[in-house]
Amino acid sequence: MENKEPKDFEKAMTSLEEIVNRLEGGDLPLEESLELFEKGVKISRFCQTRLGEAERKVEILLKNEQGELEATAFGKDGQDD
Repeated sequence: MENKEPKDFEKAMTSLEEIVNRLEGGDLPLEESLELFEKGVKISRFCQTRLGEAERKVEILLKNEQGELEATAFGKDGQDD
């Protein structure tokens, strides 16, 4: 089984979905289920880390001059879509 660390969030999510589908099928031997579960946990942690990094970047971008988070409208020209 491939044990590479994911590098791309979207590919990691696709892999995680495939793992969940295989595990939910319930027709895997115990050892393979455990290996898939372990791989799924690693991918899940990778995704959580990436999402946390993205959230911090967004917060930095939304801070005003005083360093406080400021609510801004999302969409073109400051209007909600």
